[in-house]
Amino acid sequence: MGNDRWKAETLAPTTDRFPLRKQEFVRSGGEVLEDLYGPDVPPEGVGFPGEFPYTRGIRATGYRGRLWTMRQYAGFGTAAESNARYRYLLSQGTSGLSVAFDLPTQMGFDSDHENSIGEVGKVGVAIDSMEDMRVLFDGIPLDKVSTSMTINATASTLLALYLGVADEQGVPWTSVRGTIQNDVLKEYIARGTYIYPPRASMRIITDIFGFCREKVPRWNTISISGYHIREAGSTAAQEIAFTLADGISYVDAAVSAGLEVDDFAPRLSFFFNAHNNLLEEVAKYRAARRMWARIMRDRFGAKSPKSWTLRFHTQTAGSTLTAQQVDNNVVRVALQALAAVMGGTQSLHTNSRDEALALPTEESARLALRTQQLIAAESGVADFVDPLAGSYVVEQLTDELESDAMRLIEEVDSRGGMVAAIEAGFPQREIQNAAYRTQVAMDRGDQEVVGVNVHRDDSSPPTDLLKVDASIGEAQIGRLTRFKEGRKQAAVRDALDALQQAATGTDNLMPHIIHAVKSDVTLGEIADGLRAIYGEYQEQVVI
Repeated sequence: MGNDRWKAETLAPTTDRFPLRKQEFVRSGGEVLEDLYGPDVPPEGVGFPGEFPYTRGIRATGYRGRLWTMRQYAGFGTAAESNARYRYLLSQGTSGLSVAFDLPTQMGFDSDHENSIGEVGKVGVAIDSMEDMRVLFDGIPLDKVSTSMTINATASTLLALYLGVADEQGVPWTSVRGTIQNDVLKEYIARGTYIYPPRASMRIITDIFGFCREKVPRWNTISISGYHIREAGSTAAQEIAFTLADGISYVDAAVSAGLEVDDFAPRLSFFFNAHNNLLEEVAKYRAARRMWARIMRDRFGAKSPKSWTLRFHTQTAGSTLTAQQVDNNVVRVALQALAAVMGGTQSLHTNSRDEALALPTEESARLALRTQQLIAAESGVADFVDPLAGSYVVEQLTDELESDAMRLIEEVDSRGGMVAAIEAGFPQREIQNAAYRTQVAMDRGDQEVVGVNVHRDDSSPPTDLLKVDASIGEAQIGRLTRFKEGRKQAAVRDALDALQQAATGTDNLMPHIIHAVKSDVTLGEIADGLRAIYGEYQEQVVI
C-alpha cells in the first residue's frame, strides 16, 4: 500500500468469493489494530482504498490518519451575531466554519434594496461590504481556520471580501484555506438563487478557477453540489448523475477557457446529501467516487491522481426533518451522519433537531456537533477503511447506482451538455417527477415517516426556538447607509467602471472585484454592475 506504517498478513480465505486480506495499523504506542479487510485481488472496479478508481475511498488509511472536518453550517442576523456563534462552535470542537448567507446576499442585493425587505439576516448572515466581512471574522485568524461559504451567484464577491480580510489580518493568500460553493448550475436546476444567464455565470466561475490557481492555491474553487438537487426531490441516482454532469460542464468550460485540466481539477470538490437509506447512501458515495475517477482520467485525460479523486463535503438531509416529534430528528441525523462517515466523506455538517421550525438554537447546534463527535470517538467505524466493502448488498447497490447515473449522464450529453439540458428543462423535469412520486407514496402511506403518517401523537412542538429580531434589518440598513455616506464616491465609480469594462472583454474579473470591494463598493453594487453587462436569467417554465 506504499506506507511503511502498515504491515500485511494474508490469512486463509473465508469464502471462495472473498479471500480475506488483512492489514494491520501499528499505533505509535505499539498497539496493533486490524484496519483493512478485503481480497488479495479486489473485484474489478473496486480496488484498494487510496487507489484508482477510489471506490473504497481516496485515502489508503481512511480516517486513521485524519478524521473528517466537523464543519457546522451557521449564520444569521448581523455579522456580529454570527461571529459570536462561530466563536462558540470553535470553542466546542468544530474544526471548520461554514457560513450561511441571507437571501439578499445570495441574490446580489444590498440590505437597503426593496427586494431585501423582510429577508435581511433571516436565513443567514447579511453581508453588504468589507465592513461586514471584517466583523464576521473578527478575532478568527484566517490562517488557522478553514472556511466554507455556501454562496453561488455572488461567490466571486464573497471570496474577494474574504481575501480582503486576510490582507487586513496580514495573512498571505497562500495560507488561506476553504471553499466557495460557486455551483451556479444547480441553482438553475434545483434552488433558484441565480442572477446572470448560465453562460455568463460560467465565465465568472472559470475566472475564479484561473485566479485561485495562481494566487490562492489552497482554496477549493467550487463545491459541485448534489445536496440541493436531492433536497428538491431527486433520487440517489439523479443526485449522482446531475451533480457529476454539472462537474463535467465546469471542466469543459475551464478547458475551453485555456486552463490545463491538471492545473485546476485537484481543487474541485463536491457536496452531497446524506439521506435516510443508510446502505443506499453509502453505495452512492462509493459509486460517485468511481465514476468521477473514470470521467477525469478517461474523458478529460487528466494525468494526476489528485485530479481523479472526488473529495466531498456532506450535510444531513434537511428535507427529512419534521416539525412533528422533533426529537426524532436527532435519530435521523445520527443515521445520516453514520452513512456519510461509512461512505468516506471528507467533511460533514449535521443538522439540528429544531431546523424544521426555526434556525437552530445554540443548544441544538451543540447536540448536532456532539453527534459527529460521538460517531468519531465511540462508534468505532472510523477505525476501518470502507467498512461495508464486500457486502453483497452494498456492492450491488453501488453497481446499480452507477449504471442508473451513467444512463442519465449520457442523456445529458446527448442534449448538448448540462447548460443546454438546463435551458431545455430536462433535469428540472426529471427531479420534479421524482419528487411527485415520493410525495404520492408518503400521502398513501407506502413510504412511512415516523411521527407524520405513522406513529403519530399529540405532542406539542418546542417553544425554545431561536427567533431573529425583526429590528435587525433596520439596524443593518442603518449601518449600510452610514458606510455608503462615509466612503470616497469617486473611488467607487472608478472601480465599478473598471469592473464593467473587464466584463465586456476577456480580463479575469477577480482582480477587478477585489479592487472594487477594497474601494468600498458594496456587494449589491457589484452585482448590479454585472447585471448591466450580462442581464438577468429568466427561469423557463417546465411542464
